[in-house]
Amino acid sequence: MRRVLSIAGLFVLGVAGQYVLWVKSPLDVPLGAESAIAVMGGLRSLASEIVWFRAGRMQREGHYVELQQLASTLTRLEPHESEVWSYAAWNLAYNISVMMPTYEDRWRWVHAAMKLLRDEGLRLNPKAAALYRELAWLFELKMGTKIDPASPIYREKWRQIVRDAERRDAWKELGMDRDTMREVEAKYGIDEWTHPMASAIYWADRGLACAGREDAAFLREIIRQSKFIYRQTVNMIK
Repeated sequence: MRRVLSIAGLFVLGVAGQYVLWVKSPLDVPLGAESAIAVMGGLRSLASEIVWFRAGRMQREGHYVELQQLASTLTRLEPHESEVWSYAAWNLAYNISVMMPTYEDRWRWVHAAMKLLRDEGLRLNPKAAALYRELAWLFELKMGTKIDPASPIYREKWRQIVRDAERRDAWKELGMDRDTMREVEAKYGIDEWTHPMASAIYWADRGLACAGREDAAFLREIIRQSKFIYRQTVNMIK
């Protein structure tokens, strides 16, 4: 029996290892990946547990590249679990970014976390209020406040991205809908989208449509705080 379990464990590890090598979006997972998932059957949950355990060890030991790969693996094993996307994004934006040698390097990790939530997590889970909350919180806390000394760099990078989208009318590249943006502008009195707090408000407001009581309270607090900071600082970035 022990030998059988060992073989099963090795099989799971082998399949999980293949996930680590895939870098495509879950929406574009190749047919081979779907077949692997089907073959795993009940072992899929075991694979997830193994990867969770391994990810925790990688984080403690400071193996950041491996940790990123394992977090990516988890999003493919459990693509409809909000906790997985939150964990992956949090590690990118908060745990890994602060260990980078330069502020420019930090931004790349923070931006990757943002895109992971926005372009993959929410696309697969459009009614997951927790993911709207995480994305809005990322804009507010990491980019809009002074909690990270690199935040001025983040804000400048984000301003450039938004200006480019505005010039090309390419808001969809940022996951944003222009009609919804107009509604948010009218509802909250914001008009400067280069400010990260405007995005915090946008995503928090989007999340309210599918939020339960606890998430709704958190999202409203993000909106309240973001509006205050926006009004205090918007003229500084124009």
